[in-house]
Amino acid sequence: MVVERGRVAWVGSEGAADAFADGVDEVVQLDGALVTPAFTDAHVHLTATGLALTGLDLSGARSLDAALDLVRAHAAARPGDRVLLGHGWDAGDWPGGRPPSRAELDAATGGRPLYLSRVDAHSAVVTGALLDRVPGVTALAGFRDDAPLTEDAHHAVRRAALAAVTPGSRADAQRAARAHAASRGIGSLHECAGPDISGEDDFTALLALAAAEPGPHVVGYWAEPVANAKGAERIRSLGAVGAAGDLFVDGSLGSHTAHLHEPYADAPHTGAAHLGADDVAAHVTACTEAGLQAGFHAIGDAALSTVVAGFRAAAAKLGLDRVRAARHRVEHAEMLTPETIAAFAELALTASVQPAFDAAWGGEEGMYAQRLGAERARTLNPYAALLRAGVPLAFGSDSPVTPFDPWGTVRAAAFHRTPGHRITVRGAFTAHTRGGRRAAGRDDAGVLVPGAPADYAVWESGDLVVQTPDERVAAWSTDPRSGTPGLPELLPGGPLPVCLRTVVGGRTVHTRPNE
Repeated sequence: MVVERGRVAWVGSEGAADAFADGVDEVVQLDGALVTPAFTDAHVHLTATGLALTGLDLSGARSLDAALDLVRAHAAARPGDRVLLGHGWDAGDWPGGRPPSRAELDAATGGRPLYLSRVDAHSAVVTGALLDRVPGVTALAGFRDDAPLTEDAHHAVRRAALAAVTPGSRADAQRAARAHAASRGIGSLHECAGPDISGEDDFTALLALAAAEPGPHVVGYWAEPVANAKGAERIRSLGAVGAAGDLFVDGSLGSHTAHLHEPYADAPHTGAAHLGADDVAAHVTACTEAGLQAGFHAIGDAALSTVVAGFRAAAAKLGLDRVRAARHRVEHAEMLTPETIAAFAELALTASVQPAFDAAWGGEEGMYAQRLGAERARTLNPYAALLRAGVPLAFGSDSPVTPFDPWGTVRAAAFHRTPGHRITVRGAFTAHTRGGRRAAGRDDAGVLVPGAPADYAVWESGDLVVQTPDERVAAWSTDPRSGTPGLPELLPGGPLPVCLRTVVGGRTVHTRPNE
C-alpha cells in the first residue's frame, strides 16, 4: 500500500510495491503483520473516559468495602481537587448488592464533594457536600434521600461536578482518551455530548483540541432538541454534525430507568420516559428540513416504540424519502421487536449499538435477566435480525461505560450470549469500521482502496480465518478456495490482536513501544 497526502494512493502485490520504494519518504516493513482500516467507535464520551483513565476507576472493585477503600485513597491523593470524580461501580456484582451510602462516602472523603457514576453512567452516588452545590436538587425527579440519583437529579449533580474540572485537567483527560483510543487501533470517534452530559465548553474545547492535535478524528454530536432552522444552525455553530447521540428518550436498564411496556422483573414500575412521540416527530422534522442528522438514545421497548412512532409521523409530513436520505440514527436500541426492526429498515435508521453490553450483562444470569427475566432478556441486542432486515449497523463502546476494545467488540457480536443474535466476524468488523464512518455520512472511508483516507491500523495477530459462528452459513464461504478474505480468529478465551501502529490521515498517531 502506498499513502500520499493523507490518502491511499495504491494497493497491490508485494512485487509491484518494490517499484515505489525508491520514491517514498518512509517504507514500513510489515514482517507478516495485518493491516486493516482503523476502527470507528460510534459512541463515546471522551472527557469522562479520560477522567476515568487518569482518576478514580471503580470498575475493578469487587465489594463495597473495596470501593470505599479506593475512594479513601483517591481523596488522600487529591487534596487540591475541588470535586472528586469517579466512575464504574456496579453494586450488582458486590456481595449484598448495595451501593455506598451517603454517610459512608462522606466519611471516606472527609466531607468533600464527590461524584461517583454507576457503570452505565445513568445514576450516581454523591456526598452531601456535592448536593450542597446544587440548590433545589431534592425537588428534582430522580432524587431519593439515600439511594443512587437518577433522571433530572443525576443530570444536575453531574453538571455541578464537571463544572469544577479546570480547562487544563479537561484537556489532559481528552488527550489521554484519544491516545488510548489510538493505542487500540481506533481512528475515528463519535463524541455524544449534550447539555445533560458534558456542557458546551467541554464539547467545543474537545473539537478544537482534536482539530489542532494529531490523533483519532472526533465527530461531534450534540443532544439538544431542535424546533426550527434557527435551532439547527445553533447546533452547527457548536461544530456538531448532528442533533443526535444521547438525546434521551429513556435511561438505562441497569439503573431501572429504561422505559418498558411491562414492569421490570425486579422493580414495580416501567422506568422513565423523557420524550414522547410528538417530541420525536418535531425534532426529526426540524432536523430533516434543515439537512441535519437527528438521533436519540433509546433502550427500552417502550422508548423504541416512541422513537418509531415519532419518525413515522415525521415521514408522513415530509415524505419517507427525505427522512431516509438524512441517515438519522438511534443509540443503543437494545429492546427491539420484529416490528421495530422492520420500522428501522423502512426509515433507514442506523442502529448505533454496543456489543460489549451483551458480553457484560447478557446471559441467563446476567444483569439483563435480573432486570427483565430470562425470556425478555433473550430478545435484547438482536444483531442478526437487524442485518437480515438491512438496518445499517455502527458499533461503539459508550466509553467509559465499556472500554475501548474493538476486537473484543467484534468478538462479542460474533459470539453473542444469545446464539440466534450472532453475526459473522466479517459483518461485525464491517460495522465497527465502515459502518461507523457511514453513520457520520462518510461513504469514502473505512476501507483501504485508492482514494480512501489513509486511516489504518497494523496488528500482530494469529492465523487469519473466515469465521462464522452460525452453522447455517454456506460452507463454501469459509473454504479458502472461495477467496473470502480472512480476519483474526476471535474464539472466546483466545488472545486478541495487538495494535502495533495506528495511522490517521497518513500520519502515525500511535506506535507500540519497542516496535
